[in-house]
Amino acid sequence: MALTGQNAFAKARLLALLAPLLLLGGAYISQYGFGLYPCEMCWWQRYPHFLALGLGLLALVRPGSRSLVVLGGLAILASGLIGAFHAGVEYHWWEGLTACSTTVGAGAADPLEAIMNAPLTRCDQAPWDLLGISLAGFNFLISTAAALVIFVLLGRSRGAVT
Repeated sequence: MALTGQNAFAKARLLALLAPLLLLGGAYISQYGFGLYPCEMCWWQRYPHFLALGLGLLALVRPGSRSLVVLGGLAILASGLIGAFHAGVEYHWWEGLTACSTTVGAGAADPLEAIMNAPLTRCDQAPWDLLGISLAGFNFLISTAAALVIFVLLGRSRGAVT
């Protein structure tokens, strides 16, 4: 039984909210729970998810707003494409950033010492992988699949929502 009409739109709207929520949740759990600090390109992947999360929340407040779901899907897709680029850098398929980045706690007593002792995170080295797929690679796979499902559901709901 294929989803169509209003039911398909409701599922697309829910996915446009849950995908960035879960992916950002996973990113923060890996950062604060497992010490996998984000590099600059990891942050690039998070920004579109922040946008998609806001759009998904707005779509809950304005349930008939198809454009919010479309924009959320595009933001999720953008994060996935950035993840593809980042994964390519990690696998050394192409060159990415040459600088390293770090995160420094804001409440440090001595800011210089905090900067000097902060962990450096390289964009071209995957800090973790599963079956050869890095976190950036998983973001590409999950975000791109979620965006495609959102667009398919929106296509099936055409005419049901204004």
